Amino acid sequence: MAAELVKQGEIHPLGIVIDPNMPAFPPRSMMLQIVQPNQQYGRKLDQDFGWPMVYNDDVAQLWLGIGPQLDGLGHLGEGDVFYNCNHGSDFAAVAGLRKMGIHGVPPLVGRGVLIDMAEHFGVETMAAGQGITLDDIKAAAQAQGVEIREGDVVLFHTGWTDAKLESDPATWVSGEPGVTNEAAVYLASLNVMAVGADTWGVEAVPPVAGDKVFYGHVTFLKDNGIYILETMNTGRLAAEGVTEFMFVLGQARLKGAVQMMINPVALW
Repeated sequence: MAAELVKQGEIHPLGIVIDPNMPAFPPRSMMLQIVQPNQQYGRKLDQDFGWPMVYNDDVAQLWLGIGPQLDGLGHLGEGDVFYNCNHGSDFAAVAGLRKMGIHGVPPLVGRGVLIDMAEHFGVETMAAGQGITLDDIKAAAQAQGVEIREGDVVLFHTGWTDAKLESDPATWVSGEPGVTNEAAVYLASLNVMAVGADTWGVEAVPPVAGDKVFYGHVTFLKDNGIYILETMNTGRLAAEGVTEFMFVLGQARLKGAVQMMINPVALW
């Protein structure tokens, strides 16, 4: 079904460019250094390789949950309990997760659907703390001709990152529009493969009245085994009216990792 959606030969990166200086959910950060190994003090590599080779390498100290990212099932739980009744005290070791590490996530290939919530609300950019309810999702999907099916990757466009990340990074990271707790339960009931948005946390921050902050993560990850895709680059899809596409993701398989920076591809 996903492959049949590729008709125009268009491709689009769903990961935004990661800037070492971009804000992130605290205390996450990253530092990037470009080095020239064994070339310090003017040392040449001719003697090592027989020709005047020069090269750069990169060294990074970073949290993997920065920018466009995949949240694995070992990321978030409730009261020490994670997905499939696993207790964090049993599998979350300092040297890496013993279960549910990001290396075990299979390639995610399927039908992607985009729901343009900014269009639904008649704005360029939704506001921080503005909730996307169950009824909002149903109404927007119907108006935009989107049908959410089992196994889909569902992405929401709010306009938040396009509008705020560069122009007002402090505001971007301090809040966001997103799904409500009830909406997360509804999406999970459809048995989708992953849920994402063009925001750093997918859910409304601050939460709408009566909601628990980030509790949709519990619904998706702990209760249903549904992956979360954060800070997705949805602007072009929304601008061009692309509502369904083939979604392809093969993340770096770092053994024991909780999250991973990603760049999924949309094809249509």
